Amino acid sequence: MTAEAPTAPALSYGRLIPVTVHFDDLDALGLLHNARYPLLVERAWTELWQQHGVRFEGDWAAAGDACNAVKELRVTYEAPVTRPGTYAVHLWLDRLGTTGLTYGFRFCSADGATTYARGTRVLVRLDPHTLRPAPWSDTLRSAGRELLRPAG
Repeated sequence: MTAEAPTAPALSYGRLIPVTVHFDDLDALGLLHNARYPLLVERAWTELWQQHGVRFEGDWAAAGDACNAVKELRVTYEAPVTRPGTYAVHLWLDRLGTTGLTYGFRFCSADGATTYARGTRVLVRLDPHTLRPAPWSDTLRSAGRELLRPAG
């Protein structure tokens, strides 16, 4: 009888997006630098939203839902990342409002089993001309509903 590899935990909500930690992402102690976690999470979100047609290509007026700003970012570091390689970011929405949203994330092992950091980020959709809050499109709201974490 052969031993089977452990299976990754099933995600009951959100998406798991692969990310790569490179050698130069590590600090002088050989740990993933604390400022790299939000950057890698941002790259994972960018990839996910691009799959739904949300992208910024240099024109704020044409950017639609990609015209947004960060209102708040919270990160809690739980375990050090000590080597380069493939990891993942588990992404979901905690709240989807008219002009804002709150997403949650876990920076984790590639299979989602080990959590290294977790956090939330609040985004506000902006009107490209006034830079005041503006409503999310129906397309983003539809995609966002699929990412909502169940209450409870």
